[in-house]
Amino acid sequence: MDLLSTIQAPISTELVELNRILVEKLQTNNALINSIVDRYLRTKGKQLRPMLILLCAKMVGNISDKTILSAVAIELMHNASLIHDDVVDNSPLRRGQPTINALEDNRLAVLMGDYFVSCALKCGVETGDMNIVAVMGRLGQELAHGEIDQIDNARSHRLSEEAYFGVIRRKTASLFRTCMHVGAITAQADDDMRESLERFGELLGLCFQIKDDIFDYYADEKIGKPTGNDIREGKVTLPLLYALTHCDDEENVRMRALLDKGVLETNEVNVLVEYAKQNGGIEYAYDTMRKLRDEAVLCMEKFQSNNSRQALLDLLDYTISRDI
Repeated sequence: MDLLSTIQAPISTELVELNRILVEKLQTNNALINSIVDRYLRTKGKQLRPMLILLCAKMVGNISDKTILSAVAIELMHNASLIHDDVVDNSPLRRGQPTINALEDNRLAVLMGDYFVSCALKCGVETGDMNIVAVMGRLGQELAHGEIDQIDNARSHRLSEEAYFGVIRRKTASLFRTCMHVGAITAQADDDMRESLERFGELLGLCFQIKDDIFDYYADEKIGKPTGNDIREGKVTLPLLYALTHCDDEENVRMRALLDKGVLETNEVNVLVEYAKQNGGIEYAYDTMRKLRDEAVLCMEKFQSNNSRQALLDLLDYTISRDI
């Protein structure tokens, strides 16, 4: 059994029910919508976020119908954000498959993203808990805020770790933190437990994004991101950011001048990628993840040892070690 299957084992039955509800909530009497939904669900990804909700609830209490419905709602919101991101980034691939905007067009992709959001909100209301709906509203704000901050940083060439972590806390870690929050409140965890679980989720989310950013420094068409795609879009992620802010020589001046150009040729992107690699950027990113991991492990020490707790810790390590 591979690590991901081991992580899923404590919640395997609940994941089957979650996916049944997911399909049910997205179906309509419109053939075009159904065809796009069916194609999208065939490449629905690893479902790490709903797994977090289910594992969190099971660790501290029990998984209820509200837990599963909330997990469906959050997964729908997450997928809506991905659909819209593909439009913003003009991405042709997602999870190695053509995106909705590539197969159809931007109009349909935006509308399908809106449809997923609406289905998510409907699921949130069906939990009968306005706290869940409020959490979803805050999450939507955080995700959008993070993406806008990233665009603003790219335009202004803001090169600081503070700015970088501000972006990824909102655009990625907020979703992981919200998952742990939802799992905790649907299992009726107390405030002290919930805060520790939220912090674990945030740290896990930061690790997830840093690892995702590292992928961009290596060619891998199966994940739909060619080498240097972030740099090409003006996004300076942690490996390059470290190299740019920890070197002080003529080459550093040339690298900064390249970034200031705005539109870069492929060979110029490759130069920046290699500069980050040659000046310790990748190693620094891994070191940062290891420190975040150690803090996340401490967050879990107050919880009783069980299969779900171990699965959450395994998920943390899986996030750092994954190859896609």
